[in-house]
Amino acid sequence: MLMLCAPFVLQFSRLRTLDRTEIPPLIVLDLDAEPRDICVGELPPCPVIGIGPRDHPLASHLDVIVESPFSIGQLIDSILANPFSATICVQLLRLIAHLPVREALVAESLAMSTLQGGAEHHAWLAARGEAPEWPPGQLQMSRENNVLHLVIDRPAAWNAIDVSLRDGLREAFDLAVLDDSIARIELSAVGRAFGTGAELGEFGTTTDPVAAHGIRLQTLPAHAIVACPARLHVSVQGLCMGSSLELAAFADRMTARSSAIFHLPELKMGLIPGAGGCVSLSRRIGRQRAALLMLSGRRIGARTALDWGLVDAIID
Repeated sequence: MLMLCAPFVLQFSRLRTLDRTEIPPLIVLDLDAEPRDICVGELPPCPVIGIGPRDHPLASHLDVIVESPFSIGQLIDSILANPFSATICVQLLRLIAHLPVREALVAESLAMSTLQGGAEHHAWLAARGEAPEWPPGQLQMSRENNVLHLVIDRPAAWNAIDVSLRDGLREAFDLAVLDDSIARIELSAVGRAFGTGAELGEFGTTTDPVAAHGIRLQTLPAHAIVACPARLHVSVQGLCMGSSLELAAFADRMTARSSAIFHLPELKMGLIPGAGGCVSLSRRIGRQRAALLMLSGRRIGARTALDWGLVDAIID
């Protein structure tokens, strides 16, 4: 393993002597080789990955600690494919760890806007090809006593969240915030998947990053959800990825079927999770495991999600 990532393996003491022109796209620290009485300072701006024991005093300060089922080789390949996006991802996660949720959402959107204007995202857009056209999504709403039921209904498109669904979700959560007689909000989806994230065909339709930031502040459901997360319960089946996972992770309680799969694919698109996921995932499972999902692009199953605390129970 160390031979595979040798070009990036450094001693922590060496980090302080790096000239800014020497900073690589990522740094790997072998915690078994680090002294335990080390004095931790500021990390360099790139992703700093630890391999070795999680109980090392240095481990909690790093961006990622590699653990099963992830591998250091896969993580390195993913970061090297989009190094600027990976760097902004870890810088943002470090920053928002100390911010209130609402301010953290603004910081996430600003970082997302930066990447939307970048070469890595433009390269993905150019290679994406034509996205299939699907009917617009619908959000079913019903109320039973003091419970508001929200059902995402776009199964032909694997419940990908288009503009119609996004706006419907924002309006529904705005309503729930205003109506304190709603004691619980139940969010689920029809079909084989809970949701495959934002509609891919809508990426790149807003070419001005400043305008995109303004749209997110006005329309993202996350800005309403954070005013009522204790009332939100989510049930997940099948694929739960991208912005679908980002929204679900705000919930006070999330259950999943044993076949559920969780995935954050944004880095390969030259982006970060921009629908609130950098905030919701880092607060739900911790900054390091959130970064592990984001930087690797690897999927995890329901059992790992339960072990991490991403879901609260597996219910079939």
